[in-house]
Amino acid sequence: MKPTVLPSLATTVVGSFPQPEWLVDRAALLSGGVPRVPRPTLWRMPDELRELAQDDAVRLAVRDLERAGVDIVSDGEVRRESYFSWLAPALTGLDVEKPGTAMSRVGRPTPVPRAVGPITRPKPVLARHTAFLRAETDRPIKITIPGPFTLTALTQDEHYRDAPSLAMAYAAVVNEELRDIKAAGADFVQLDEPYLQAWPDRAREYGVAAIDRALEGIAGPTVVHLCFGYAHTVREKPSGYSYLPELERCRATHISIEAAQPRLDCAILSALPSKTIVFGVLDLGDPKVETAEVVANRIRAALAHVPPERLVPAPDCGMKYLPRERAVAKLEALVAGARLVRDDLSR
Repeated sequence: MKPTVLPSLATTVVGSFPQPEWLVDRAALLSGGVPRVPRPTLWRMPDELRELAQDDAVRLAVRDLERAGVDIVSDGEVRRESYFSWLAPALTGLDVEKPGTAMSRVGRPTPVPRAVGPITRPKPVLARHTAFLRAETDRPIKITIPGPFTLTALTQDEHYRDAPSLAMAYAAVVNEELRDIKAAGADFVQLDEPYLQAWPDRAREYGVAAIDRALEGIAGPTVVHLCFGYAHTVREKPSGYSYLPELERCRATHISIEAAQPRLDCAILSALPSKTIVFGVLDLGDPKVETAEVVANRIRAALAHVPPERLVPAPDCGMKYLPRERAVAKLEALVAGARLVRDDLSR
């Protein structure tokens, strides 16, 4: 299918969408932390039926996104226990059976993969899933993958013994994966890099170099996403990023940020004059569904610093933790708010 032409202020999702309760144990998902190593007990489906069930869950997510009117869709990341944990088991040099420990961004020890040898990727991981999504919609599609800086932050390194070296090893395999994802039909690819914000000093040391290696030779729109943490677990968020202007010099064409829940001071967007901003206008920490006018006003606040051709309205991240009905209603508000502003601009 040929993707459609995008309108001004095209809408998208960050990546995740609520998984059906017949697919995952939502109570366990909501009560546990974000998995950094596989947590197979979250799945309700047995191994022999899981992929077929995940295919059906993707179809449901795509239909929900399309009906809500979202312009750039994802597969809802419904095949994943988390944005992070799915990649490590597919790579050599990592031990997820006997995990190590790293500190989470909120200062809690968490089980993570151990780097015990050279990190390589024996075969493509998401190519089949990307091709499946491509066949399910004629809208532009986005595929997300954890970025090399965040992968490094959440790995116990017993092989490279040097964080920049580990990050570059991850960047090389991420680059291989992105090339296969693009070949399978992805229009947009996104690196999820929440730890850029959590560890800004280390990010300034090697964050851009790792991102640039991961995106080397990748054509088309490329996104780097950073945030303050899921609204489900992080209630209070600062109104400014400790690491954001530095991304102006990276290869990515788009920078994705959450802005609604933290009430971001939009003036910082002026520090990214060459980037398209994927801008969070849905507060996922607020159980109330925004009105179209509330969303429109958040978009207008960003437009004071970014022209409309460089703004992509989106939710804040972590939509998978919402009830499905609320997620759909918020996306409908997102689309309606973007339409209000688009109509104003066309007058």
